[in-house]
Amino acid sequence: MSDEIWARDEVESPCVKICVIHPASRLCTGCLRTIEEIGEWSRMTPDARRAVVDDLAARAGKITRRRGGRAVRIAQNGD
Repeated sequence: MSDEIWARDEVESPCVKICVIHPASRLCTGCLRTIEEIGEWSRMTPDARRAVVDDLAARAGKITRRRGGRAVRIAQNGD
């Protein structure tokens, strides 16, 4: 049997299954899409999907990293 019948020429989702929305940027920390883009993905045209994917690299700088956490507090306090 062949899987050709199931083959599709479409833009794959950039989802990496790390679905956490960054509170300041409102972007998913895993795939860098907006909530709206994630919700609309299955209804987007291939051109609209390509436009989103092409813009993802530029979005990485919009997510600020946390400056601390437990490890830093321990190091600072010596606890």
